[in-house]
Amino acid sequence: MIRIVALLVLGFVARVVQAGAGFADLKPGPHAVGFRVVQQYDYTRSYRDKTDLVTGKPYAGERARPVQTLVWYPAQKGGTPVRYADYMRTEATDETFSRPEAELTAYLESRRQWATARIGAKAAQAMLEQRMWAVSNAQPAAGKYPVVIYAAGGGGAAHEAADFCEYLASQGYVVLASRSLGTRTYLMNFDAEGLDTQARDIRFLLAYAQSLPQADVSHVAAVGWSWGGLANVLAASQDSRISALVSFDGTQYSDDTKAVIRNRLTVPWLYVQRRPGSVRELAAAEMETAGILLNEAKYADLYHVVMNPMEHVDFSSAALRVAQPAHFTEYSQAEVEAAYHWSCRYALEFLNATLKGAAAGRQFLDRTPAQNGVPAHTALFYHLPAYTGPVPTQAGFAAALAQQGFGKALEIYRRLQQQEPKFSLAEGALNSWGYQLMRDAHDLPAALAIFRLGTEVYPNDANLFDSLAEAEENNHDTAAAMQHYRRSLELNPGNTNAQQRLKALSAAGQ
Repeated sequence: MIRIVALLVLGFVARVVQAGAGFADLKPGPHAVGFRVVQQYDYTRSYRDKTDLVTGKPYAGERARPVQTLVWYPAQKGGTPVRYADYMRTEATDETFSRPEAELTAYLESRRQWATARIGAKAAQAMLEQRMWAVSNAQPAAGKYPVVIYAAGGGGAAHEAADFCEYLASQGYVVLASRSLGTRTYLMNFDAEGLDTQARDIRFLLAYAQSLPQADVSHVAAVGWSWGGLANVLAASQDSRISALVSFDGTQYSDDTKAVIRNRLTVPWLYVQRRPGSVRELAAAEMETAGILLNEAKYADLYHVVMNPMEHVDFSSAALRVAQPAHFTEYSQAEVEAAYHWSCRYALEFLNATLKGAAAGRQFLDRTPAQNGVPAHTALFYHLPAYTGPVPTQAGFAAALAQQGFGKALEIYRRLQQQEPKFSLAEGALNSWGYQLMRDAHDLPAALAIFRLGTEVYPNDANLFDSLAEAEENNHDTAAAMQHYRRSLELNPGNTNAQQRLKALSAAGQ
């Protein structure tokens, strides 16, 4: 079930409000911005148990995983922009879609009181009443646009980066986000299961994007902050349809990154981090550099930006809006917000370069921060190009064989193992690959090369020798076929196929 929700905008303004500079002086792009809320379930996963995990009582409602989705998109001009309060109001229906109006009003009031306690009543009210760029349910602009999926920080609201999401939509992107919801409860569980849960949410949103007429799903990026900035990396290592990554201070601790298979992380990656801790701070946190994903992502084209004024929480504009004066110590609020602005700008130019192939975006990345106009001492920038040789995966191996010739299979395979000792292809994978080449691709020489590789790598595997013998039969090399059938029988005397083929070949040769 999918429900598209029209936002109840607080108050009414008869005239159209023109978009000006946004939070942190972000400038809108050439497109007006539309916004809608889509309430849908992922029916491939459960969320609720039969017994409510909080109350202990039987649960009789919908048990599939709720994925309330916020969508920002290029739109036609016209309409009244939403207020920031409308974004905050969406939090009330993240888990339970249908709630009485009184509950929604009460929820928003509780958020107003929370903000008032932090920044004062006048500032809190001004924040809630602020007009954003997006117009609720605006008519989409014509054309197709690259897709950006935003993953919120651990337990964070889908709108936590609403300013950034509007910014991207105004520049010609379709942006989707959902709450960082735990595996079975509202709060995120910070473990391997929770990480996989958010990665699967990202992939669910990618599947949903397929249904959007505006979405160019051949160009997809995953962006995330903190826990979401690691979940998107896990998703990219699992799903090759994600072709670029942006992580805002994604989790660096090695225990959290174990699920990410390093040699499957092969896309351009922009990593924007907070100011680095001192050696004393790192030691106090028992932080070690060994096993850090950034150091091991050698097959990703890595762009690494360090924003010196920023702390971890500063990458959420929702958090910066309610930051108290005591939060700003070494750097002023203006300097931190300027760093947030440049973080968004780097993300935009990176996405323009990688998803749109924009020369201006590439030139931006090729310049130093100072050359791009970043204030002195604000940012450090590093580019670590991806390793240029074959990637030690079956896909990378196959690409190398297609380029260099299947006759070099053993040579390339051994070279990849030297490069990555954990790289290997199982007996069954090689056997299936050989048959696919022989029967589906109709490439007998390539099939023979893969079967021969299999028998070299696994000299005691009877099935691979049997398969190689069959391929030699198809190649009309009876002597070689009989040799390999005999070897298969030595390894497995019960191989009836080899027995029968040897009899048939012997009879044919008499």
